Amino acid sequence: MLRKMLEKDRKRLKRKVSIRKKISGTAERPRMTVTRSNRRLSVQIIDDGKGCTLASISTLEKELRDIKATVAGAGQLGELLGKRLLEKNIKSVVFDRNGYLYHGVVKALADGTRKAGIDF
Repeated sequence: MLRKMLEKDRKRLKRKVSIRKKISGTAERPRMTVTRSNRRLSVQIIDDGKGCTLASISTLEKELRDIKATVAGAGQLGELLGKRLLEKNIKSVVFDRNGYLYHGVVKALADGTRKAGIDF
């Protein structure tokens, strides 16, 4: 079982490197990167030019701990992230799925963010 997990992580990291070669965040269009586990979700908005995080949201935050890493929970988290970005006057981002497949939780997070009015 350990060998299977190591192979799964290796494939994800290979996809991640391939994606990161092609995309980069700027001040006008920062990079939105997703990190997920079986229990938690985390999203950062990063300006790669300056090398700083502009905004973030996570299910580890005290008021968001009841949101689970499910499709429905990811949609809620995406909408909350969209509101935070609009408050910071960020209307457009580049989506970095971080090597995860664009399916299920990652897709629901992206759709929730789009529903809040963020373009990507």
